[in-house]
Amino acid sequence: MKMLLVRKFRVLILMVFLVACTMHIMIDLLPRLERRGTEGRPGCSCPPPAAAPPRAAPRWPSKHTLRILQDFSAEPGSNLSSQSREAAERAAGGGGGAGADGGGAEGARTRRLIPPGAPRPPPPAAAAPLAALFEHPLYRVALPPLADGDLLFNVNSDIRFNPRAAEQTEWQNEDNEEFLPTGETSIDSYPNWLKFHIGINRYELYSRHNPAIEALLQDLVSQKITSVAMKSGGTQLKLIMTFQNYGQALFKPMKQTREQETPPDFFYFSDYERHNAEIAAFHLDRILDFRRVPPVAGRLVNMTREIRDVTRDKKLWRTFFISPANNICFYGECSYYCSTEHALCGKPDQIEGSLAAFLPDLSLAKRKTWRNPWRRSYHKRKKAEWEVDPDYCEEVKQTPPYDSGTRILDIMDMTVFDFLMGNMDRHHYETFEKFGNETFIIHLDNGRGFGKYSHDELSILVPLNQCCRIRKSTYLRLQLLAKEEYKLSLLMKESLLKDKIAPILYQPHLEAMDRRLRIVLKAVSDCIEKDGYDNVVENDLNADVNTVTTER
Repeated sequence: MKMLLVRKFRVLILMVFLVACTMHIMIDLLPRLERRGTEGRPGCSCPPPAAAPPRAAPRWPSKHTLRILQDFSAEPGSNLSSQSREAAERAAGGGGGAGADGGGAEGARTRRLIPPGAPRPPPPAAAAPLAALFEHPLYRVALPPLADGDLLFNVNSDIRFNPRAAEQTEWQNEDNEEFLPTGETSIDSYPNWLKFHIGINRYELYSRHNPAIEALLQDLVSQKITSVAMKSGGTQLKLIMTFQNYGQALFKPMKQTREQETPPDFFYFSDYERHNAEIAAFHLDRILDFRRVPPVAGRLVNMTREIRDVTRDKKLWRTFFISPANNICFYGECSYYCSTEHALCGKPDQIEGSLAAFLPDLSLAKRKTWRNPWRRSYHKRKKAEWEVDPDYCEEVKQTPPYDSGTRILDIMDMTVFDFLMGNMDRHHYETFEKFGNETFIIHLDNGRGFGKYSHDELSILVPLNQCCRIRKSTYLRLQLLAKEEYKLSLLMKESLLKDKIAPILYQPHLEAMDRRLRIVLKAVSDCIEKDGYDNVVENDLNADVNTVTTER
């Protein structure tokens, strides 16, 4: 009797196991059977699928992986990012109707976002004379002569790029030709990211007419992505992407549409980081002739082929899932907005983002991080000292490195730059350690700019109002950009049209820059009226700009 009960118990366990296996198989097969049964069936109320233009099929996960990933797909808000580009297209097309759906000729003409692969219309011939601006004498002022100590790297131009740092014995270029690091060829054979690195000096990240910069921008959108990993630190998700030519860039994915403003109840330290702000900051920095922002370009990335399939970061890979709309999504790991509620979703697996070229590795060129004297409190209730002490700048000017050299003027340049963008998130800044205190500030991490076009955050201008100091070259360029023939908004619009994911900025953001520029000039004018021109405007020009010849 006892043996009979044991046998029955074993049979019961076996039956439970078989039932469980059957249920798993049905879960896998049921969606496919339903689709096959409904397509083309006379009694089905579902319309047959509309013919769609052919596109490359995404590489889907295996059955087992698909089932695991789908466990996340029912979470609310998991398709947040996938709606953003569609919303921008609807807004650009006029809201609804044929224009919004892309069905009418008028809708096609008014569509703001250009489909991937489509040719971009050329910029208007006389709308914004960007080329004329760069030919102006103010943009042709020569740098001081460069000594060996003024260069970040002293390079032997006869030595060829050595890719040992990438753990390879040879470097393969785009034409699949193999080059060995034998020192037989010149500096022209270096990849563009390396040309950018060796062009950095004490006064600038890159020269005004360096052809390697335009080539590097093209590389950022065309080079094959071979590896992806999450960047450690920071409050929001950022990815480090490595290219086939061993260059690297920081990828910030799209989180908001162009026309969305930062909600009024958001604190500055919890605002989204915007990919288009990073792109626009690079172009604004160049138009202001600072050249302190590393090259940034926009790119459409295939989340399946160019992120998930090439990453070795298991923490990142595990956050991929398929949304209820059958879009590929992921969320990574970070302090803010890394959850299924704030997932980044493609359509079905294409996502827009910014790619910022990496600066030289810290092992080769150390950088020093400085706390911004006008750093905000990053607290919901507390205020920083500069917000309550009107004489705060006097204390700063007595503290190294602000008590000598040009550092306080660099802070003023950064203040103007941030105010034009509406960026309140400048808590630290960096400089290259090799150049000591006599060098420029690198304008990194600009993703919280261009959040509000309907509001001008005057507290960003407090350093300028308190210190009443500005470079003459900066002041003259700001006056030039306020003129109708060199209007800042038109110059920015023309410059941004060159980007592959143009348009980059919503038109009200461009108009807001013109308005903010007038506020900056009024602040400088008030300082001059109070303290006198010579005490406010620091003459950094060694010659009359009207007689300056072409720079070196």
